[in-house]
Amino acid sequence: MVNITVPQNSPSSSSHYKSSPEGLPSPSPPATIKPSGSGLVKDYWIRSTTCTASSTADPKRKRQLKVDIPVVSYGHSGWLTSSSLTTVVEDPWKEVEVDGDGFSVYCKKGARDVMEDRFKSFVDFNGQHKQAFFGVFDGHGGSKAAEFAAENLYKNILTEVEKMGEVNIIKAIKQGYMNTDSQFLDLNNRGGSCCLTAIIRDRNLVVSNAGDCRAVVSNGGTAMPLTSDHRPSRQDEKQRIESLGGYVDYSRGVPRVLGLLAVSRGIGDQSLKQWITAEPESNFFKIVPEFEFLIMASDGLWDKVSNQEAIDLARSFCVGNDKLQPALACKKLVELSVSRGSVDDASVMIVQLGQFC
Repeated sequence: MVNITVPQNSPSSSSHYKSSPEGLPSPSPPATIKPSGSGLVKDYWIRSTTCTASSTADPKRKRQLKVDIPVVSYGHSGWLTSSSLTTVVEDPWKEVEVDGDGFSVYCKKGARDVMEDRFKSFVDFNGQHKQAFFGVFDGHGGSKAAEFAAENLYKNILTEVEKMGEVNIIKAIKQGYMNTDSQFLDLNNRGGSCCLTAIIRDRNLVVSNAGDCRAVVSNGGTAMPLTSDHRPSRQDEKQRIESLGGYVDYSRGVPRVLGLLAVSRGIGDQSLKQWITAEPESNFFKIVPEFEFLIMASDGLWDKVSNQEAIDLARSFCVGNDKLQPALACKKLVELSVSRGSVDDASVMIVQLGQFC
């Protein structure tokens, strides 16, 4: 078991970039998404969920068209099933709620013009029953890096696992992160993204992160952080940056790499790549009965809500009730952060670990 100390509340970095050294992409128009029916878990069979949709407009009608956002099932052998949600949207990421098979997600856009968070959920990962992949991605300088990571990181990890074997899964995950970073940089796109992933198989849990998205498990009701935030204020991260010829400077009260970026690891960030590494920190855990549920979230939650507060609030919806409501717990956590003044994008995923054991 690995014990990691993570600050309960760190200085707000609601804007990872003070100002993007490469500039920001043109913002998309604001909008909403409201799935029809009583909830995705009741109306759709979800095996894989990634939200990367974009909006379309008809210049003749001068108003938004209906667009289809596919929710698809994907296995190692190929596409299995497909269904779609038809909804009037401008920006489908303004608010997203998913209640899936053993996991729930709630995402809400903050004060920016563009929602930069993304997520990935993949149940029966690699064709294995009770094996799953989950990811939360927090972009900065635009959403392209987060979208790219959501679509490609799990594929790159799977490729490396097949090459190296599962006994080398930590090494395979690292190489998957590094390959994803290289592929994104080759596209010459702007911005970057923090990444947080969790792989579950055979009662084992491997959690990896590059950046300040955080994973916390409820260990019998006690908050147990499974990751440590990568911020320039961390002494080892500061030393690493300085050893490479960089420096950490405060801007708006927040320590930033070269006075610009408030995180020290992630994919992308081409202009700062000398100091911003995509190498993740990974930790391996045996899932014990005391592990009730896992919270994976972007810093839009953790900047305003402590680890224990998050577990306490979520636990009343996720443990010991006849009618569990983890999706509502995700939403309540985001609402708590907003009520405390957060203007950042926020994405919260709760994984019911017992579903995979």
